[in-house]
Amino acid sequence: MPELRRDELTGHWVLIAPGRSARPHTFPPPSPVTDAPADCPFCPGHEDRTPPEVYRTGAGAPQTPGWRVRVVPNLYPVVGGPDAGAGATGEHEVAVLSPAHDRSFGQLADEQATELLLVLRDRSRFHHERGRIFVQTLINHGRAAGASIEHPHAQIVAVDVVPPAVQSTLTRLRVRGTDLIAAAAADADAGNDRAVRAGPVPVWCVEAGTTPFEFRAAYQGRAARFDEATDQEIALVAMATRDALARLLAVVGDVPYNLVIHTAPRNVSDPLFHWYLEVQTRVNVVAGFELGTGIFVNVTPPELAAKQLREAEVAQ
Repeated sequence: MPELRRDELTGHWVLIAPGRSARPHTFPPPSPVTDAPADCPFCPGHEDRTPPEVYRTGAGAPQTPGWRVRVVPNLYPVVGGPDAGAGATGEHEVAVLSPAHDRSFGQLADEQATELLLVLRDRSRFHHERGRIFVQTLINHGRAAGASIEHPHAQIVAVDVVPPAVQSTLTRLRVRGTDLIAAAAADADAGNDRAVRAGPVPVWCVEAGTTPFEFRAAYQGRAARFDEATDQEIALVAMATRDALARLLAVVGDVPYNLVIHTAPRNVSDPLFHWYLEVQTRVNVVAGFELGTGIFVNVTPPELAAKQLREAEVAQ
């Protein structure tokens, strides 16, 4: 039976409609990652095909192989540049996850996943220290999720405005007077039916997720900003997220997804805001009903998605 739910954190209304397609095998077969093309700008040995790097981990001189994570300015930035108008100033960077062309976040080793998230945190901190108001870090995995280059990479977008979605979340939290992420994490840690994993960084499928297998992960300690997280917190979140993505890969294959780190703006330390990580798959198309009503349709009940992710067999 269809069920109408509302996500109190985002304000989104969602119809959970399992009768339309509740089983993961109804997803279209994912396209496998091909061999690295000869001109991939993110593969080792092609460092001259990107703008000069601004940060790297690993050995080697700038613009040479030997790196583990590499950060470069985006050639096609959404913000910044000498002609940027009001509200469009900022910086846009790309962080290449690893030298491997075919290794997504869910396939990284513990130390690789941790190092990547540390780099994203440090670049966020760098841009905040330069005075940027908000920094969005994200991974678009797959063409349907917005990636134009197959080699797995993240993006860091630093802007000089508070985005409307962030401001709306802050307003809703203040009206509710509750840290909704802390409450959801505690429920997942207690083992509710939407929990994927418990522990210091619970992972759970969103009660009113707008997409199949949508999940969130959050460190249970209270912190509003990603850039202020400690190395230990980052390591725990990285491994929990990598594990959840590995389970997603085992259950539904290499589907496209968006990974977004939600964080507070600079100079905001609201005790009700709690930084967290969210993954939304891109296996459904937002169609006329969603556009006309503002109500999303999710064909996989979060309770079923969580069960399948919990029970997935993944390599340790």
